Formats: sequence, structure tokens, C-alpha cells
Amino acid sequence: MGTQFLTDENGNKTAVLLPIKKYNKLIEHLEDLEDVKLYDEAKKNDDGYRISLEDAFKIIEEKRKISK
Repeated sequence: MGTQFLTDENGNKTAVLLPIKKYNKLIEHLEDLEDVKLYDEAKKNDDGYRISLEDAFKIIEEKRKISK
């Protein structure tokens, strides 16, 4: 089964029907593209500032104590 189209009364394509394998592959590609987009955005906004993992956990724990 290939891709099928639903049409209106004038023959204009209004929707697409695809096999689930094709749909899942399409979703997978879209998710990959979104990952690339997020990476590019993060890289563009990178100011070079880094903290250690231990310091990050300390900050998180301090914020949790304050919010309680």
C-alpha cells in the first residue's frame, strides 16, 4: 500500500493516508531535524560559560530548599 490522498468533491487533495511504517519514519526524521535545530540554537547562544556538574547539583539543591 502506498500513499493515498483524500479529495473533496472537486478533486482537490485534502488529506493524506500513509502506511504506519512510513508515518513512523517521517516522525523519526522530524524529531532528528528538531534535535539539529535545538543543537544549532544552543550553539549559537553559547557564551562559553561552564560550571561543574557538582556545582550544578548544589545550585539545584539550594533552589529546592528555598522553594519548600
